[in-house]
Amino acid sequence: MIAAAASSDAAPVSATGLTVAHGDRVVQQGLAFEVRRGEIFVVIGASGSGKSSLLRHLIGLRPPVAGCVRIDGEDLYAADPDTQRDLRRRFGVMFQAGALWSAMTLGQNLILPLRLIHKGLPRRACEQQARLKLALVGLDGAFDLMPSELSGGMRKRAALARALVLDPRLLFLDEPASGLDPVNAARLDQLILQLRDHLGTTVVMVTHEIDSVFAVADRALFLDQETKTMTGLDTPQA
Repeated sequence: MIAAAASSDAAPVSATGLTVAHGDRVVQQGLAFEVRRGEIFVVIGASGSGKSSLLRHLIGLRPPVAGCVRIDGEDLYAADPDTQRDLRRRFGVMFQAGALWSAMTLGQNLILPLRLIHKGLPRRACEQQARLKLALVGLDGAFDLMPSELSGGMRKRAALARALVLDPRLLFLDEPASGLDPVNAARLDQLILQLRDHLGTTVVMVTHEIDSVFAVADRALFLDQETKTMTGLDTPQA
């Protein structure tokens, strides 16, 4: 299966004049950036600086107070409902806590979105796709396991497999290494790099793990908590 076609000229995701707020409290303002196709774009900043809130704006879960978010050049919030659904199907999301359905096996967790989006796809094809994505993240043979049977590192990889199951070309990751020991965090970093290098996936990642920033980021966007705006966008080494 192939994700919906995208314009080769438009940035996979971009923000212009974006304001992030919690109620009446402005957290970030004047955010403007473009994510380049095929890069790993990392958002960093102190706890409470609005990293995860920005991500929720980028994936269509919370309309911004001001500004716009574009996916492949299309305004995500100004688009009609059908176009919005199409845009959301172009990306996968890995949430910080994994958000796996606890009453389902890993295989069922991955098959459900396939059955919802591709209603005519035979169950055998759905199972093959789910097994393939689990193998891709190093969970070959875990198809029948329950989320409660997984270690923290395995749960993160399972959540990543589910984010990949619809073959998105754009992937959003919310604190993927949070709660992992250094060894498993490094393994997850390597997996993210492999996805970019071998599948050409564009990755937008929120993290506070400095080691991960230097390990995977092509560019990093720094959100400053005091000035309430972005104060840097460059390679981590700059």
